[in-house]
Amino acid sequence: MIALPTPLTPDAVMAQIAAALPADCRQDVIVIGSLAAGYHFFAGDGQRRIRTKDVDCMFSPQARAVAAAGEVTDRLLAAAWQPRTEGEWGKPGDSNTPDDRLPMIRLEPPGAEGGSAWFLELLGAPEQGSEQPKAFHRVQTRIGHFAICSFNYLALAECKPILTQHGLHIARPEMMALANMLHHPSIGPELIAGTTEKRSSKDLGRVLALAWLTAERDRRGGTGELDAWPNRMADALRDRLPDRARNLALGAGTGLRELMASDGDRDEALAICNRGLLASMEVGRDAFAAIGRRVIQQVIEPLADAAQGWPE
Repeated sequence: MIALPTPLTPDAVMAQIAAALPADCRQDVIVIGSLAAGYHFFAGDGQRRIRTKDVDCMFSPQARAVAAAGEVTDRLLAAAWQPRTEGEWGKPGDSNTPDDRLPMIRLEPPGAEGGSAWFLELLGAPEQGSEQPKAFHRVQTRIGHFAICSFNYLALAECKPILTQHGLHIARPEMMALANMLHHPSIGPELIAGTTEKRSSKDLGRVLALAWLTAERDRRGGTGELDAWPNRMADALRDRLPDRARNLALGAGTGLRELMASDGDRDEALAICNRGLLASMEVGRDAFAAIGRRVIQQVIEPLADAAQGWPE
């Protein structure tokens, strides 16, 4: 039995993070992942909850990421936030520790003492033009050396992020969906730590969860956000990853198509979504499969069609 994280109200967590971050650093932060999605779709709705343990904050642009992450970490430590100590690399490193062996910056709110419902994880925006899937950047703090990690396709999260009332930006749902699709061109064997579930099932399932929530909002509000996804994705690829835009657009749906072709992987993805971002919705198998087919027809195919005319 998988232990479920405590349900969180996105509004409350976003407000707590905004209040804790120094005002002069908030403009450097883009919240991504479950909290960003939960806030986008559920802000103002006190009945909706999400489940997540890690709240991801990406520092952008990359040129300021390391300095900003170090400054924010020291200020949060001074305000009684505590480093998360569980796991293989729970202690700060030093100048002799290789970058890829340094612990990530994961901080628990004051008073948690290891029992927090969530923790803050700091990430860095990738270098412009980099094709490295993952890179580590050393951050020196007053208690030792840490690292922030940058993931190649998170450059897309920097594309027109949404400013919240708390002064923090959140990544757009379609940009997070595209980053997840590109990160998983196939169903891979990597497992989520401490589980028997596939990382690719989680991340590709998140694409369908974001699309389902977008489609539901469109249905209720008479909007056409899901229809706008392919054009926005195309613009983001050409802006943020111009040298690879055509190939990435043409191949963006391969992993998702694999997920749709595998009942087992799709059921696993749905179970993870229903424990996390969709915790207060409980989407069924038929609805999940239907939104998958819709994403292929309404998002992936138009994106690939548009890319046919781009220069190679």
